[in-house]
Parts: sequence; C-alpha cells; structure tokens
Amino acid sequence: MTITFKQLISAGGPILFFLLGLSIYSIALIWERWSTYKKTLQGMNDLLRKVHALLKTGEIKQITDLCAHAKTPAGDIIYKVITHYGGPVEKREMAEKAVEWQASRLNKSLTALATIGSISPFIGLFGTVLGVIRAFRDLSMYAGAGPSVVANGIAEALVNTAAGLFVAIPAIVAYNYFVHKSNDFASELNWATEQIIDKTASKDFSGIL
Repeated sequence: MTITFKQLISAGGPILFFLLGLSIYSIALIWERWSTYKKTLQGMNDLLRKVHALLKTGEIKQITDLCAHAKTPAGDIIYKVITHYGGPVEKREMAEKAVEWQASRLNKSLTALATIGSISPFIGLFGTVLGVIRAFRDLSMYAGAGPSVVANGIAEALVNTAAGLFVAIPAIVAYNYFVHKSNDFASELNWATEQIIDKTASKDFSGIL
C-alpha cells in the first residue's frame, strides 16, 4: 500500500508539528545571526591587512585615521586602543574587554541553536516510539493481519525521526560555523591589538584626533 504525504503528516501528529515550529525558529535564528556576523565582519580582513602593513613601517597616525573612518567594530576597537589614555596594561585590559563584548554579541542566541540541534533528534525519536506503539496496538486490533500492517505503521512513524534530523543538521552546522567565525574574530583582533600595544608602548597617542 502506498503511503501518501498527507498520511505521513497525519502519522507524525503533534510531534511533527512541534518539530516544524522548531525548524522555523531555527531558520529565523540562523538568518538573524548571519546578518549580524556579515555586518560585524564585513571589511575586517582588509582592514587588518592594512593595519599590519602600516605597523611594519611604524605609521601609527595612518592606522588611527584608517580605523577612525572604517566604521566597523574592528576599526573601533583598534582606534580606542591607540588613543586610550594609559600604559600597556590599561590598554590591554581595555582591548580584552572590548573584544570580549563584541564576541559575546556575536555569540548571542547560539545557545538556542545548539539546543535545537541537540534535542531535535530525540524529539523525533520520541515521536517515532509513540508511532511504533500505535502501530502494534493497531496490529492487535486486527486478528490475522499480515506484517504489512506493522510495516506501514512503522514507516509512517519514522517520519518523526527524519524530521528531527532535518531540523538538527542545519542548526548544528550553523552553530559550528558561527562559533568558528566568532573565535576567529576574537583571535585576530587580540593579536592585532597586542601588536599595536607593543608598538606604541613607549608613546602616547591619546591626543590623536
């Protein structure tokens, strides 16, 4: 007997609709995080390449001007490190706090994605178990019924397992991608600010406009 799409949806029951809701929420989170990451990281690699090139020639004033006009989180942090009043220790503390704040902003909502990716397969499995129980209950109601009754019931029930994996895989992939990007952002900025602090340790640029 052929199982139709409508029958699969019906067999999935409330669990399938719950997973559908999780899928929609997960996609919304991924899109929102993607937009935030794109805005935050846009132009960062190009900016850091220019900063590193200028550091080699000791052109701190040019770095300050470049970062002041960059209008990006990375440029803002580097600008504040250069113009911050205080010694290397104070600048290092300020840079660490600024990078940490930006990283926490990037990591916002990632816990929800990780949770969805972790629990969705189990929710799907739970729905499948309920479906299998229902299939055997139906079998007991039909004396002399063949194995096709159970087979069809189990096939319908497995739709929840498939749906759980369908929800979990994109969420886990997106979570790992965003965490990787956030770690790269923090690592590259920490390295850049450390280089700048070492280069400007004996100079005071707090008066640069």
